Formats: sequence, C-alpha cells, structure tokens
Amino acid sequence: MKQDATEAFAGRLLRWFDANGRHDLPWQHPRTPYRVWLSEIMLQQTQVQVVIPYFERFVAALPDLPALARAPLDEVLALWSGLGYYARARNLHAAARLCVQQHGGDLPRDLAALMALPGIGRSTAGAVLAQAWGDRHPILDGNVKRVLARLHAVEGWPGASRVERRLWELAGSHLPHARMADYVQAQMDLGATVCTRHAPACLLCPVSASCQALAQGRVAELPTPRPGRPLPRREATVLLAWDARGHVLLQRRPPAGIWASLWSLPEAEDEAGARALFEARLRGNWDEGAALEPVDHAFSHYQLTIRPRQWLGVASRPGVLDDDSLRWVAPGELGSLGIPAPIRRLLERSQEGC
Repeated sequence: MKQDATEAFAGRLLRWFDANGRHDLPWQHPRTPYRVWLSEIMLQQTQVQVVIPYFERFVAALPDLPALARAPLDEVLALWSGLGYYARARNLHAAARLCVQQHGGDLPRDLAALMALPGIGRSTAGAVLAQAWGDRHPILDGNVKRVLARLHAVEGWPGASRVERRLWELAGSHLPHARMADYVQAQMDLGATVCTRHAPACLLCPVSASCQALAQGRVAELPTPRPGRPLPRREATVLLAWDARGHVLLQRRPPAGIWASLWSLPEAEDEAGARALFEARLRGNWDEGAALEPVDHAFSHYQLTIRPRQWLGVASRPGVLDDDSLRWVAPGELGSLGIPAPIRRLLERSQEGC
C-alpha cells in the first residue's frame, strides 16, 4: 500500500477514535505496562464489558507485577474464577515470577523477550509495547483480523498460516508514526463496535471508502469462516459430598489439562464410578446418594455434560482428611479458591437446596 494511503487510513481511524472510541477503560488510567498486559491477557477471547469487573477486582488485590509474582497460585485462580480459559491465569502468574527473576520485576521492553514469557504471543506483545511505551508494533487480534480481511478482501480463514502471514503484512503496512496507543485501541474499537462479525455498521465506518469487501458486496462472507465440524460431546459424573458441618469435599485438578490446578468436585466417568469413588474416599454415616440435575458446559473443542451425585453426611466429622488433592471446604472459604464457573454454580445451587 502506498505511504499516502497508509497515512490516510490511520488518520481517518484516529479521527474516528477521538470522537467515538473508548477512552475511559480502567486499564487506560493509569496506563502502565502491568495494567496493559493484564488487560490484554483478560481480553483474549473475552469481551470488554465482561473483563472490566474482573480487571478492577484483580488490580485491587494485586496492584503491580511484584504483587502478582508473590501471590500464591490459588489466590490468582480465585481472582480469575468465572473468567474462563484458566491457562491464561496460570501463564500470567508464571510470567510475573519470571519477570522478577530475569527482568528486575518489570515487563521487558522488547518484543522477543516478551514473547519468551508464558502466554504472550506476537499480538499481545505488540499491544503491550504499543500501548505502554508507544513503540511501533502491529497487533492482530480477532477484531483486527476481521477489519483487515474486509478492508483488503483477503480470502481464506484467518487462522490459516498463509492468510495470517498476509494479515500481519497488512497490519504492519498501516502503522502510523505517532499515537500508537490510541491507534491500537482504535483498531480494536472499530472491530468491536462497527466492523462487527454480524450486521456491521458500514455506514458509520470511517474507512468504508477504502473497503474492498464493501465495494464488492462481500462484507457478509469475509473473513472466511473456519471450516465447520461438530463438537464432540462428553459426560462426567462428579461427587458432591457435604459433611454434617456443611463443608464440601473438593479436589485439586491435575496441573495440566482442562481446569488445570483449579479446585473442583471429585470426578468419575459414570454413576458406578462415582459410587466407587464415594466408598473409597468417604467413611461414616451418610445418606443415600441422589442424582441432581445435569449441568451443560461448552468448551472451545467439546461439549461437556456434568452429572452430579450428592451425598449428605450425618457424622459429626468428615470421613476423609485434607491432603494435597482432597480438601473439606467451608462455604465461606469457597470465594478464596479458584473453582470452575459451572462447578461454582452447581455448589451454589446445591447449597440452596440443602
């Protein structure tokens, strides 16, 4: 793209941002490297309005990178609980500790060094450098991919290597020489509020005159959707045991896989497995197990149906002592643990019924 066209694109976008962009997001005031980084990680696959209360709660508890590095993982996961994609929180915590060990407690101002940290890819690193320091780096999140695919009528699914390389080239070609923080936000705002996936507001778009997809009548078909395939379905039965004190038995998940390192309910493949798990883990006087209403939960790569089976304890003391993986938890302690959102909802529903 010619330089004058590039500058015209950035100029139109920034003028639109000045009048219509989002200027009051909590990570913009103050805009520190730590707050920018945290917001970028939270915003991966999550909308701004969902992120805002989580961000504010997180920085209130852990206001800077050294505080995050010092915090136990359970506290970080508890603050993240409900936001989903928990690998982001584990990577955030690990990256903070590496920054303390290797970078004096600060995020490095270097693209390669940032990308060497857990959970930081090229787009996130570019967004941190551009917004925190004003450095000239492109980004390529989902919103930007959609804008560029339509603007240049780029064929193919943006997740394909060939298409992604082309989009990175285009993203770099549009960079202005000033106001990088505003430019990054403007791109994200345009994709989130105007050039949306469904029913884009092309009449309000500041760069519609340059949009090849609009000129060709192809806005609805670009970017090319990911090749579809049905999501597999899985089932799991969980053991929901409340002792006579009203404490619930939780088990820490393995350090890898779905809900890694979170506290959840002991899990079995089916009802017979749940009963065997109960008999192996619990002793004392308990009522007969009762099946509760299933809970459906969608992951990005499969659908899960959770089938809870509940036991209520009559004995004054639990039949299992706390250890590294099993723990009796009082209702008032549940908020301090990282617990998957569907399991937390199940616990709340069960408490109401007890």
